[in-house]
Amino acid sequence: MATMSLSAPSTSAPDRPGEVDNRATYLSFAFAYVFGHGAAALSRGSDPVLGLPGWLPMVLLGAGLAAGTVFATVAALRAQRAADASEVLSGKLLGVSWASAFAALFLIITGITSLLDRSDLQGVLWPVGSGLIVGLLYLGEGAARRNVLHYCLGTWLALVSTGALLLGTPNLFWVLTLGGGGGYAVATVLERRRLAALR
Repeated sequence: MATMSLSAPSTSAPDRPGEVDNRATYLSFAFAYVFGHGAAALSRGSDPVLGLPGWLPMVLLGAGLAAGTVFATVAALRAQRAADASEVLSGKLLGVSWASAFAALFLIITGITSLLDRSDLQGVLWPVGSGLIVGLLYLGEGAARRNVLHYCLGTWLALVSTGALLLGTPNLFWVLTLGGGGGYAVATVLERRRLAALR
């Protein structure tokens, strides 16, 4: 059975031209979900388990997401070096779609909270909406790159994130922590096996 080192996953390009190595990205996002949403789950609600500063969950989440974004960008750029022109264009369009999707998410969350005069809803809509957007983007990337693991992870994230909204605070943060973080952790292990199979 293959084992995985949790320290400094490789971001080097796999042997197949245009193939993206997502291990470092998945691991960083797993960190973001487990520690960021986990801190929110422990510190929010009517009877919080821990009294944590309100800014701490967002800082932990943001740090993991920022690191994951850097790793994803580096991995995509390395994969493009050996890709043909059509794959490079596809990669660039997929990259731009992230900015478009999150701009749209910003507009819809801002619009909903302004229309209802409920700014407090942002604390729920942003984590759930972000998980949905990331999941849908992974679906597109998985289909374009013929990466079944990425596609399945996207499906899982979209369903877990939107399903969590039904549970309210702080339970939705527990679902994001365990379901989202766990999904990324499993994907990290499976990504290593996927890349090994390609070689």
